[in-house]
Amino acid sequence: MPQNDIAAARRWFAEELRHVARLRSAAVEHAFATVPREHFAGPGPWRLLSPWYLQDYWTTEDADPCHLYHDVLIAIDETRRLNNGQPSLWAFLYDQLDLAPREHVVHVGIGNGYYSAVLADIVGPGGHVTAVEIDAELAARARANLALAWPQAHVVSADGFTYRPDRPADVIIVNAGVTHLSLAWLDALAEDNGRLLVPLTEAQRAGVFLLITRRHGHTSCYAARHVCRVGIIDCIGGRDTDAAQRLTAALRRSRLDPPVQSLRRAPDQPDETCWLAGDGWWLSTAAPEA
Repeated sequence: MPQNDIAAARRWFAEELRHVARLRSAAVEHAFATVPREHFAGPGPWRLLSPWYLQDYWTTEDADPCHLYHDVLIAIDETRRLNNGQPSLWAFLYDQLDLAPREHVVHVGIGNGYYSAVLADIVGPGGHVTAVEIDAELAARARANLALAWPQAHVVSADGFTYRPDRPADVIIVNAGVTHLSLAWLDALAEDNGRLLVPLTEAQRAGVFLLITRRHGHTSCYAARHVCRVGIIDCIGGRDTDAAQRLTAALRRSRLDPPVQSLRRAPDQPDETCWLAGDGWWLSTAAPEA
């Protein structure tokens, strides 16, 4: 496949994502037009999965990398239903974060590293991506993949639910579903506009993405909002049966109406505005304090 054809396929891919995900950020669009998805997918042909028909994988007819520049999932480990996720979903979510050059992003659950490379492109050479993966084999593969052209991305093989970075994170992105929040994530957020994007999911892997934002001068009350609904693989270490039952009840009881508007931390105690409570934190339908 001529190099210019691949470049054209990437540009078309990014333009399609701009329309489908209604992207505002030129940096997000540029990253999807630039990062070579085939470099992270391994040799073709590839096993693909449609976000609209998740029951069955299919195999591309050949190893032409242009097959990968569509809004499809690529199998990483089909036996575990582990995939390189849906591009339009992650393009949309990254756009919601207002990522800026030179920011420090902690990326939890990186798989083969493709979306860590996208994030590295967005924050630029002056930024930093701490890419965390609990599966040692996947972490090694991602480390090798990212070594090609993204020195600002550093892979850590660790439990992302309990991982504490060595410096504050401007953004933490969790790439797998949890039943409850990790205090380690909340503690790691930068004091001024630190953002946590996390999917809260019940036992059937369905739930909602929340965006939690720490504001300057506030230690126990953060802004929070629902971003979108999602179905996603479970986060190892971030699952608890009782917490899943509480989350399921909250989702069925309210369907996020009224919506979550803030996250409160101890010593604040849950009141009548509580949507969901965990150990040392609770989500409230009340607006954050001024």
